[in-house]
Amino acid sequence: MEPLHARDVGAGEAVLLMHAFPLNGRMWEPQLAAFRDRARLIAPDLPGFGLSPARAIGPTLEDYADDVLAVLDARGVGRVVVVGLSMGGYIGFRLVERLGTRLAGMLLADTRAGPDSEEQALRRHELAAEVEAEGVDVVADEYLPKLLGLTTQRTRPTLLDDLRAIIRENTPAGVAGALRALAGRPDSTPLLPRLRCHVVCVVGEEDVITPPDVVCAMATQIPGARAVAVPLSGHLTNLESPAAFNAALAGLLDAIG
Repeated sequence: MEPLHARDVGAGEAVLLMHAFPLNGRMWEPQLAAFRDRARLIAPDLPGFGLSPARAIGPTLEDYADDVLAVLDARGVGRVVVVGLSMGGYIGFRLVERLGTRLAGMLLADTRAGPDSEEQALRRHELAAEVEAEGVDVVADEYLPKLLGLTTQRTRPTLLDDLRAIIRENTPAGVAGALRALAGRPDSTPLLPRLRCHVVCVVGEEDVITPPDVVCAMATQIPGARAVAVPLSGHLTNLESPAAFNAALAGLLDAIG
């Protein structure tokens, strides 16, 4: 497996930014611009997404975690703050034991600890086959109406076009592989009470994929975690409400610092 492509900007506290499905590391552009003067930001593209090559054999979340850890090790990163949105959060849970004492903090955005239901997993497998047959626009058509909150869709309609452009940068193999990896992901709920780093859980109040009650309930199971609900935002809080998202990340860095 070739190394993942990763954006690596700034200097200071290392912050790993892990992207949502079905996007890539380019979704973090607002944070790369806002924090490059106070932190070192590393935003990898997962296999088959953006500029990273796809895996020859379909990945698991454990494979993704190993790939991301290799990015950190290759760059000499010791202590790190893990930021994961949606799928990025699922991978973040797989990194907890791998990082051990290197894990300084986590920002878990619009994500959940529990696994897919049987119905959700089945739909992911069906969609993976459709993507392989018809291309990534299939997944764009299915996911775009759910990724953004209704307020964002009404007030910033061009963001839908921007997101479709990002999705089209990804390969069918990468997208299909991720769908199958997500369908088979383990239940990370038992991990929550064992987290001993600073944790902030962020959720858009209009998120229909991981609703606020799900994210806030997850936060109550993490010792000392803080939940932040972002008004007028859906599943992609970092893009829909970058000021609120950046404030939550800045607060986490302050607490760690």
